[in-house]
Amino acid sequence: MKSIISFLAILILISSASFITAQDMDKGVFIEHKSGFYDEVLKGIKEFNEKPKKEKKSFKMDFTGMDLPKSINEFTYYWHSEPISQGQTGTCWSFSATSFLESEIYRLHKKQVQLSPIYTAYWEYVEKTKEYIRERGNSEFGEGSEANAVPRIWKEYGIVPFDSYPGLLPEQKYHDHSIMFSEMNDYLKNIKSTNSWNEDEAVKTVKAIMNHYLGVPPTEIVVDGKKYFPKEYFAYLKINLDDYVDILSVKQQPYWKQVVYEVPDNWWFSNDYYNIPLDDFMNVIKSAIKNGYTMAIGGDVSEAGYDSWAKCALVPTFDIPSEYINEDARQFRFSNKTTTDDHGIHLVGYTEKNGITWFLIKDSGAGSRNTGDIGYYFYHEDYVKLKIMVFMVHKDVFKDLFKRFN
Repeated sequence: MKSIISFLAILILISSASFITAQDMDKGVFIEHKSGFYDEVLKGIKEFNEKPKKEKKSFKMDFTGMDLPKSINEFTYYWHSEPISQGQTGTCWSFSATSFLESEIYRLHKKQVQLSPIYTAYWEYVEKTKEYIRERGNSEFGEGSEANAVPRIWKEYGIVPFDSYPGLLPEQKYHDHSIMFSEMNDYLKNIKSTNSWNEDEAVKTVKAIMNHYLGVPPTEIVVDGKKYFPKEYFAYLKINLDDYVDILSVKQQPYWKQVVYEVPDNWWFSNDYYNIPLDDFMNVIKSAIKNGYTMAIGGDVSEAGYDSWAKCALVPTFDIPSEYINEDARQFRFSNKTTTDDHGIHLVGYTEKNGITWFLIKDSGAGSRNTGDIGYYFYHEDYVKLKIMVFMVHKDVFKDLFKRFN
């Protein structure tokens, strides 16, 4: 009897299993989130806790009805590579000076090249790190630098084409050094607080941070089927970097002397700047651009007469009338820090309009890409006279003034 009961139990289990397997199995799927009441709860809490945002306004010159340049086609300009964005970085100095030297390579040898600004910035960070360690934290460590850092880096580390080292990770559209710089800066501050002054270790760590965010800079490149080390490629470009001079005009230092440009971005205290009176400063700029020489220039871009939608930079009369722009007005603004060393750009052309010289500026900053000709601004000569502090140019432009220097 027990065997019969066991046999029946087995039959029941088998038939039950058959019944289960005959049914459709439940399936799981991925579904997109649908907003429900809880989302309304979160929204309401957020709105209650947030303070009302005030509309942000800035005081700007009214450009309405003004006869301004509208297009680069109004300018005489010289060969330069296509404008590219520096993204969210403080490396305008490298973008502008690299662009300038590209134009010089074309002017001298008719070679059209586009070089990597980020390669130069990478090695400049390495040099800043070394100096920071040597000076026990008493050296400037920031994103900025000056145009003449580019020749210094090229001489030491060479240079590579843009395509060989764009400094962008796969799928990354724009440069962003904010997190990278924060990590490097925090690391160096920790070194200072702990007195861990090991230069090799510091350089190794800073490079590791940059390698993560920018990629590892190439030690060998291929151009036109030929292999080059970066210093060999620099030699291939055939540009003598000793042929370039940096010109300054500040009243606080003696004219007709080579002096230090006294701004934080001149972190290595270069004293190679030829300081000349303002009239000579403007004459050299105008003579250079009208005779086929472009320039890397630097100065202040935060004025009421500087507007990214009008794409123009000029000096409003409510700031200072044109006839009053002189060495004192320029020095006053530099001394009280309303003129600061904001931005490096590339002066590539000029036009004459109503008796005024306007300059065509190639700019890697975001504002230059808001509208119109992407990557350009139009600068009134008064703006350059009042707010542009320095420029780099080939020494041939300056040859008649060298004799004024001791």
